[in-house]
Amino acid sequence: MGSPLAEIAADFREAAPPDRLQLLLEFSEELPDLPPRLADAPEKLEQVHECQSPLFLAVEVGEDPGVPTDDQRVSLFFSAPPEAPTTRGFAGILHEGLDGLTVAEVLATPDQAPMEFGLAEVVSPLRMRGMVAMLSRIKRQVRLRTSAETASS
Repeated sequence: MGSPLAEIAADFREAAPPDRLQLLLEFSEELPDLPPRLADAPEKLEQVHECQSPLFLAVEVGEDPGVPTDDQRVSLFFSAPPEAPTTRGFAGILHEGLDGLTVAEVLATPDQAPMEFGLAEVVSPLRMRGMVAMLSRIKRQVRLRTSAETASS
């Protein structure tokens, strides 16, 4: 079907609306903890203010010599409190769907991809805006990291 994110979206759309919340909760529970190098350095994380709960993210882009920038792998890291399952669930979806993809694949993700999950029927528009903002921040950080990398080459 294409990208991992598109496959996750299809799973959500195939589920009945009440089951979509359960799926979201599962993604919330599967969100990995921050690695110590980021957990101990909150200044390396960017807050997504559009989220109703405190959500912070960090993006790293591989630096493999000889690999073109567009083919470098992207790593995503999120921090959201356990008492914010919707926000954690959104982060879990984006982590599962985008972590490990190439720069080109992440940047090619449609900005409105979060609207493809059928979640607008079960969560508030404000929460949906938070997920769209997370994706926007991820793409912006990827662009920042790759333009700095290209400039220093």
